[in-house]
Amino acid sequence: MSDRRVLVIGRGSGIARAVTSALRAAGARVVVAGRDREALAKAYDDPGVEAEFVDLTDESSIAALAGRLGQVDHVVSTASARARGAVGDLAHDVVLKSFDVKVLGPLLLAKHFAPRLPEDGSFVFFSGSSARKPAAGMLAVGATNAAVDALVRGLAVELAPLRVNAISPGTVDTGAYDGLGERKKAELFATREATSPVRRVGRPEEIAEAVVFALNSTFLTGVSLAVDGGEPLV
Repeated sequence: MSDRRVLVIGRGSGIARAVTSALRAAGARVVVAGRDREALAKAYDDPGVEAEFVDLTDESSIAALAGRLGQVDHVVSTASARARGAVGDLAHDVVLKSFDVKVLGPLLLAKHFAPRLPEDGSFVFFSGSSARKPAAGMLAVGATNAAVDALVRGLAVELAPLRVNAISPGTVDTGAYDGLGERKKAELFATREATSPVRRVGRPEEIAEAVVFALNSTFLTGVSLAVDGGEPLV
């Protein structure tokens, strides 16, 4: 990663922040991008990190970002818009946004950035363990993640020799579960800790390590790396 330029799309916290920190520690220059450029710029006090605006639901925004950045070596998208809920409660717009951000957004990133990557460049997108382990209330999330898995395989063939992979986390304490409320979050984590083969939830830094591995591993493509503590096994 030394002196490579990597685009990381996501928030200034959680997994995106852990990925950015890991890449900087490995010597990469990082462009962080999201819908709130000002907040991203404030989140990082590092001359090796520059902040940009992008809206993954708007192709013109993605094309404009590609035009501003020119060549980059790798692209990572951690962005998501979760559509949790039982099938009877799911709203069309909520499900559509989930696919828009996590599936169509990465597809359009590949469309506009692939011509700007070197032959040893790569994309890393995010899937999730719900693609492999169905659970009540996670239907749309699982379907979205399964679509990401299919997307990376197709892109790996079509964009070769560029590499395209996904990271597929299990339950990770990123703050994303805070919306459940303190009690429900604690109950969920306690259940995961009791049933997961590793007996704990994941840490953002562990997911970031997998991202750096996927970017560096030049014989890895079309793969969804499960970094999930074995959750789907139980």
